[in-house]
Parts: sequence; C-alpha cells; structure tokens
Amino acid sequence: MRVISGAFRGMRLNAVSGNQTRPTADKVKESMFNMIGPYFDGGHALDLYAGTGALGIEAVSRGMRDAVLVDRQYAAIKTIKANVTLTKHPESFTILKMPVAKAIDHFAAAEQSFDLILMDPPYAQQHVIAQLAAFVTAHLLVPGGRVLVETGLDIVYPEIIPGYTKLRRQTYGVAQVLILERNEEDHD
Repeated sequence: MRVISGAFRGMRLNAVSGNQTRPTADKVKESMFNMIGPYFDGGHALDLYAGTGALGIEAVSRGMRDAVLVDRQYAAIKTIKANVTLTKHPESFTILKMPVAKAIDHFAAAEQSFDLILMDPPYAQQHVIAQLAAFVTAHLLVPGGRVLVETGLDIVYPEIIPGYTKLRRQTYGVAQVLILERNEEDHD
C-alpha cells in the first residue's frame, strides 16, 4: 500500500494490524482519484472510516490543503498517526477517534464544511444513504463539493439522491465506487 501520486508519491503506508480494516487497493485508489481530480488546488478533505488514512493522505498529496481523518478503532488511529508522521507534514492532518455519526454531529456543531468527503465503510455495516442525507442536513459539503464512496456491490443506490448529482459509478470486482457532487441549487 502506497501513495500513488503527488507530493508524497511512492511513500509506503503502514497497514492496520488484524482484520478489522480493508484497505482500498492501490489500483482502485488510483482510478478513484483520476475520476475526481486527479489533482486539487487547495480545499479541505474529510476521510471517514479512515482505516490507514490512505485516502485522506492521497488527497493532501494531490493538492488538498488539509484532511480530517476519522476512525473509531484504536488500532486504526495508531496506524493513521504513524502514516501521517511519514508524510513529514503532520500539520496538514487532523485525526479524530470517534464513530462517523458523532463526527457528523461534531462538524455540524462547528459549522465546518469540506470540499471533498471520502468514505470507505466496512462492507458489512454500510449506512451510506443515511449518511449522505446527514451531510446535506449538516451542510458538511460545500456547494459543488464532491463525495467519493467505496462500498460493496450489495448497496443499490436510488436513481436520485437528494442534494446530489451523480457523476459516476464504477465497479471493481467486489467493490463499487460512486462519485457525487453537491447540488448548488439545493444548498441553503
């Protein structure tokens, strides 16, 4: 597992010990970022279910100003901290140990919004549709901001997801990637 492109290109990342996390394969990660970027000119990223922190680190490597990395597991947080240290730019990252629902409430209370939200939830515990709705309600995504979601193939997305425009859906073996853009007209 490594950083694919940008300032940290080639940097090898640590994996979380045990089998509680499922890191995104490098090929899938490269394809995902090519679909949404592939490079950024600043902005704030949020990596939910961060695991190793690889998606948030990749976003910063490719030009995001900073990233918040959220995970609820101690082993994941320990790995994220080690991987952020490897970047030699810890100031570009905020690491939060909390469940995603609590993180959404935290950002809503702080009136904090993001340009890019990355989600790679455990395939067995996916609440993606409800969380996408919560992002809209909490104003977590700026108008025109994007959400990149990796899930198992068992998730069937509705034709219309309120507050978003579907940009792309791609399958990779047992995974699917959905890219959404926050509708500007729906943002109040």
